[in-house]
Parts: sequence; C-alpha cells; structure tokens
Amino acid sequence: MQRRRLPLSQLRAFEAAARHRSFKAAAEELAVTPAAISHQVRELEGWLGVALFERRTRRVAPTEAATTLYPVLRQGFDAFAEALERLRGRTETASVTLSCTPAFASRWLLPRLADFHAAHPDIDLRIHASEAVLDLSRGACLAIRYGMGPYPEYEAVKLATDRIAPVANPSLALGGIEDLQGVRHIDFDWYCPSLGLPTWASWCRAAGCVPSALGPRLAFSDESHAIQATIAGQGVALLGLTLVQDELERGVLAVPFGPSLPGLRYHLLRSPATRGDATLDRVAAWLQTAFAASASACRQAVAEG
Repeated sequence: MQRRRLPLSQLRAFEAAARHRSFKAAAEELAVTPAAISHQVRELEGWLGVALFERRTRRVAPTEAATTLYPVLRQGFDAFAEALERLRGRTETASVTLSCTPAFASRWLLPRLADFHAAHPDIDLRIHASEAVLDLSRGACLAIRYGMGPYPEYEAVKLATDRIAPVANPSLALGGIEDLQGVRHIDFDWYCPSLGLPTWASWCRAAGCVPSALGPRLAFSDESHAIQATIAGQGVALLGLTLVQDELERGVLAVPFGPSLPGLRYHLLRSPATRGDATLDRVAAWLQTAFAASASACRQAVAEG
C-alpha cells in the first residue's frame, strides 16, 4: 500500500478512542468534538471494511479487529513522539544530571559552577546530591563516585586519586605531631565505612605514634560539618585533600605535617547507552580538566606538608 494513501487523521482519531474507550475523551484530547471523532472512525471503518467499535451507552467497546490494529498504532505514535522530542531537544537548552555526594557537591563542585556556566552557557546542569546511587540508565546522567571500582555496568574514567592527611587552620600553629595533644582531633562518619578509608588510628600507626598522642575528640556525622569546624579552627581533621583544595590554595587551611595516606579514586561514570552524546561529552571533558587542576594543587599541598 502506498503511504500517501494512509488515512492518518482517521488513524489518529481511532488510536485515541481505543486508548480511552471513549469518543468523548478522545475528542477532549484532540481538541475536536465527539461527533468529529465518530465521523473519522466511521470513515476508517468504511475504508477498512470492518467494524472497529461496538457502540454502547456512554462508551464504546473495541472489536477483535480494533484490538489487532490498536497496539500497532500505539507503538507507532509513541515512536513518532519520542523521535520528535529528541529533534526538538537539539534546538533547546541541553540538560544534564550530575550525581555526587553532598560533601563533594558543596565542597568541590559548587565553587566551580560559575566556571562551568561561563564555558557552557547552553547546558542546564542539575546536581543530584545524595549518598544514594542514581540510576544512570535513564536520561542524560553522569556520576562522580568515590571508591576503587570496578564499575562493570558503566563506562568509567578515573579522574583523580585522593590523598588523606591532617589538615588544620594555620592559626593553630601546629609544628609537629607532639602538638596534637593540645588541640581536638576532628572525626566524622564516612558515608560508606566498608570503603576502608584511613582513620586516625591508621594514621597514627603510619606516623609512628599511638592514638593517645591525640587530643580530645570532636565528632560529626557529616563530613561537610567536620570540614567547616576545621576551617573555624576547632581542631585538626584527617581529610581527603580534594575536598579542601580551594582552602589549601588560599591558605585558609594547611597540611601542617605528614604523613599523608592514599585515599580512594574519583571516577566519572556514565551509561554505555549514552556513548556519543555530545552534551555529556562536553560536561565530562570539563570535569576532567577541572580535576586535573585540582589534583595538581593537592600534590603541592602534600609537598609543602
């Protein structure tokens, strides 16, 4: 059959009527009258030579022929709508969701968002800040994960390897390990203890001292609060240097002494289904560049410590 002979208006009216099982509801959806829907359906029935509905009081019931035709049309119209939406999206502002932990969002990402928007004013970036893992298979999504991997279900790019070290406000004037007893040691709950991140006890072993060399403990349930207390001079904290890189660079915080310990790795993850998505590629490239600059500053901080 030639495509130019297809009764598209009548097919559209039928699909809506079959989906709602009502000429009135179909008419409201298509912004026409119920009589117009009825007329178009009768035209289609005449064209096909079969009845598509049994007309009943206040509703219609699809015939066997209608139940054969309806799913084919539904899939076709859904495919049309999806393809058209994708084409429309190319001319509108692109949107990307970036998933990360709240601490990473507030400490590393937010100070750099102005640079991102200046470089990519046409991209709407949505920050999904949560300890929960976001499903990356739906829509345009990227994720920053902190761990050792692997992530077999995703395409993963290593952004940086973190370092863990004592960090304090320079006003505390910590000159060596012997000064730790005079200040509080700040601690916090890692969002995922199974990651095996360094603790004050493991740092003391690496430093050749015992935990009793530490001052009183100040504990937080949230990493960001621990960082804020450290900035305020409330004590010395064992922190991942990536999240305090800006403060280290400005001299607000310092690594007074070592040793520094290996942390985990930051990875950028995406679904394989998004391969070739130009917008995600641009966001990913910006993150890689920003991480490279951050890693350089962290190495400098460790060298000075």
